[in-house]
Amino acid sequence: MKRLFSTLLVAGLMLSATAQTHVDVSSAEQLLATIDSHRGASGNDTLYIHLAPGTYILDRSIVLTEKDSRPMVFEGDEHQKPVVSAGKRISGWQLTPEGWWKCYVPETAQYGWRFEQLYINGRRATRARTPDKGFYSVKNVKESVHVRGNGRTPLFASQTVHVDPSVLSPLKGLGKSQLEQVVARFYHKWDNTTKYLQYAEPDSGRFYITGRGMNSWNDIREGTQFYMENYRGALNAPGEWFLDDDGMLLYIPRPDEDINTAECFAPRLEQVMILKGTAEKPVTDKIFRNISFAHTANYTPRNGHEPSQVAAWLDAAIMMDHAQRICIDGCEVQHTGNYAIWMREQCYDNKVVNTFIHDIGGGGIKIGSTALPREGEDVTGRNLVENCILRHMGLTFPCSGGVIIFQSAHNKVLHNDICDLRYTGVSVGWVWGYSFSPSTDNEVGFNHIHHIGWGELSDMGAVYTLGISPGTRIHDNVVHDVWSYDYGGWGLYTDEGSTGIVMENNLVYNTKCGGFHQHYGRDNIIRNNIFAWAWLQQLQASRIEEHRSFAFEHNIVIMNRGTLMAGTWGKVDMDYNCYFDTSGRQPTFLQEDRASWQQKHDQHSVLTNPMFRDAAHYDFRLKSKKTAKRIGFKPFDYSRAGVYGSNEWKQKAQMEPELIEEFASLFR
Repeated sequence: MKRLFSTLLVAGLMLSATAQTHVDVSSAEQLLATIDSHRGASGNDTLYIHLAPGTYILDRSIVLTEKDSRPMVFEGDEHQKPVVSAGKRISGWQLTPEGWWKCYVPETAQYGWRFEQLYINGRRATRARTPDKGFYSVKNVKESVHVRGNGRTPLFASQTVHVDPSVLSPLKGLGKSQLEQVVARFYHKWDNTTKYLQYAEPDSGRFYITGRGMNSWNDIREGTQFYMENYRGALNAPGEWFLDDDGMLLYIPRPDEDINTAECFAPRLEQVMILKGTAEKPVTDKIFRNISFAHTANYTPRNGHEPSQVAAWLDAAIMMDHAQRICIDGCEVQHTGNYAIWMREQCYDNKVVNTFIHDIGGGGIKIGSTALPREGEDVTGRNLVENCILRHMGLTFPCSGGVIIFQSAHNKVLHNDICDLRYTGVSVGWVWGYSFSPSTDNEVGFNHIHHIGWGELSDMGAVYTLGISPGTRIHDNVVHDVWSYDYGGWGLYTDEGSTGIVMENNLVYNTKCGGFHQHYGRDNIIRNNIFAWAWLQQLQASRIEEHRSFAFEHNIVIMNRGTLMAGTWGKVDMDYNCYFDTSGRQPTFLQEDRASWQQKHDQHSVLTNPMFRDAAHYDFRLKSKKTAKRIGFKPFDYSRAGVYGSNEWKQKAQMEPELIEEFASLFR
């Protein structure tokens, strides 16, 4: 906290030490005009733009370029944050005989504007879908390749998707143009595919989609989950809406919504703000404080959205390229169809602090470019994400992540609360295997990462790493409640080629497939962690290699079901660990008894009670240090994980009890 306060104080002194110009604005027109009028102004005097409380509906994104060279502060009221909206207010509602709401959207009929998200009284409404909850299941898929190309995946193909005929019965009677507006969203392994239907045969249980060929390693197949949306026949549940080609918008209100007082927004712009400098002259020294950014759009192109891990291609509501010393402090990003923030090309020394990110179509914050640079080429680095709350994400693109570090180094992700998303919480690195990776010296510490997965995707970790990453530390995080659809609901997950990573002082519990898993990597250090209450197995390793894969030392593993270890374990250094099964069973080591296992590993490890105060109720403080001393385990204060500050801020980070209970039902 002292570190954060000092950095912000320095930034404040840097700006206040020069002359200042203050401008008060109360509308989007004034805000944009003020930026335009000061563009190109020379000098180092700071421009303060004070936003009065209210809603600022933009007709174009806020854009700051290398021409905006002077220091600038955009500031709203801490208690009544102004809302800078990339959407359009929807009004003129009337009641239908069924008690639904309807209104006419002229831009749809006249210009073909088809928004894909809608917000009623600050809540995301659901575009009409079937089934209303849960998923359908694919019976099988047959692919016809039309253009092979030279890559691993065909350039163009069509797929015939076979399902139970009852799934398609609501599509009967739809005309060609109506049918081609129906969207199918597939959930397969760690990805999502979104496609418009090209044709359907409801009686035969077949529909057809086109686009890039399927990836052989992650295709749509038997058992793949999916749902369909955006057709009139799916409109049948409170909170659902449908927009027809003629501009008629229909909505089934929730019980607590009043047509006379409802405030409704449809997103229009894909970015609410763009900071884009050049390599020679970046955008610098901008502070955004106490502002809510909202209502950005995502539009599905006619060829749909192809699968991509963490929806890597997806833009954000706030985009930064060639930006330095940008500070987003005490802000809010909400109601988006895409990611919240992306510090992409050559962004340095930027901060996102004390910020609330929620109700997000994609994920939270992305750092760095996905493109692999040449060795020696500068990449994004030295950015800070601290004391932020990131929750309720992946609502349009479930495979999105909380905080993603791509090709980037020397970043810090500290003291955040990350929860309620369908895929990985924090992901570090973007190279598969042992080739060159610039993602080094990143720090992920003191974060609270919980309630992720929701049984919808597979192959995920609360903290996930890739590639050669010397100097990267994953420490003092509290991770719990990770539940995958199939395999791969892990706490700490070192995936393909993860190398030189230290994971220590982490508390991990209530995971489906294990507190720790290494697919393959080299010389990672897993030490002084607590792994508890995994469902299937506690620890997993998946590939034997000639080099040392990892060291596993001074850890405590406590279990009450499943197996201790799973997979294939090769060259690993394991010693001075404590393993304890509260059910009274003696843990086995890959079907070996303790004596035979100790000939190769864990010579000084113990099978005994670690003496926690009340591990059954998640109190992992030690009531006795006797066992800890035997294995060299050093107690750490896991209560420091998560956000800090006022009680109000800490309370905001608390997940709703009904969501906690809903997630807990997955474990039953």
